[in-house]
Amino acid sequence: MPLNEVLILYPLVFVVIALAVGLLVGSFLNVVVWRLPKMLQREWRLQAHDVLGFPPEAPGTAYNLMLPHSHCPQCDHRIRAWENIPLLSYLFLRGRCSNCAAPISKRYPLTELACGLLSGFIAWHFGFGWQACMVLVLTWGLLAMSLIDAEHQLLPDVLVLPLLWLGLIVNSFGLFVSLHEALWGAVAGYMTLWSVFWLFKLLTGKDGIGHGDFKLLALLGAWGGWQILPLTILLSSFVGAIIGVILLRLRNAQTSTPIPFGPFLAIAGWIALLWGGQITGFYWQFVGLK
Repeated sequence: MPLNEVLILYPLVFVVIALAVGLLVGSFLNVVVWRLPKMLQREWRLQAHDVLGFPPEAPGTAYNLMLPHSHCPQCDHRIRAWENIPLLSYLFLRGRCSNCAAPISKRYPLTELACGLLSGFIAWHFGFGWQACMVLVLTWGLLAMSLIDAEHQLLPDVLVLPLLWLGLIVNSFGLFVSLHEALWGAVAGYMTLWSVFWLFKLLTGKDGIGHGDFKLLALLGAWGGWQILPLTILLSSFVGAIIGVILLRLRNAQTSTPIPFGPFLAIAGWIALLWGGQITGFYWQFVGLK
């Protein structure tokens, strides 16, 4: 029996495979979240040298998603294959480097776990097919963007733009919505936050929203169409306001302290893509208009 028929007839097999693949992808996302911002900073510095006419910097060691090999930031111990198994290695090592016993950040196993559970859930929700495969890619990208934005207040174009184009491409086949709805979803998503940005800037003279947020909402519109945008904006604003107030109080920070909005947009858009129709229908029924 072909593998695709097995995955269709036995959904649990697809869920287990997706969960295992998600754990492996989560391990790779840890590398992306750690290294991509540093790679971008190096690239920006080189571009600044060119623009300002400074002498070029001496070439350093290769630094990308593959090189140098993973190592302990405290003692430079190279991480061996058996020390890099998602979740299991962290548990076996008891959360410490095998060479110097320095603590390993809990972010690594938590990212792997989150990626694995989300991947398994998507496999269960959609069943085997193109929708599940594409949403898996979207979910992995949104998870990486959210973690980078939470730590660096940065939504890299190298992650956002390919996923935006992928959303338009998959919807050219009508996978989630029509291409017409996806195209105007991307346009409306970008223009909505762009308008809010300039309105806030004109009123206060300050930047209230990062430009990456415009592109992220355009990305979500490209996947789910313009229909998911109102729910996405409402959910992200509501949750962002609550969590923002909590974080400010916990940190004893000022209200001017910037709080990344990307993770809230990503979570809200993901929810709207999966359950937007049901949530909207429930709301209209609740208010007695359906």
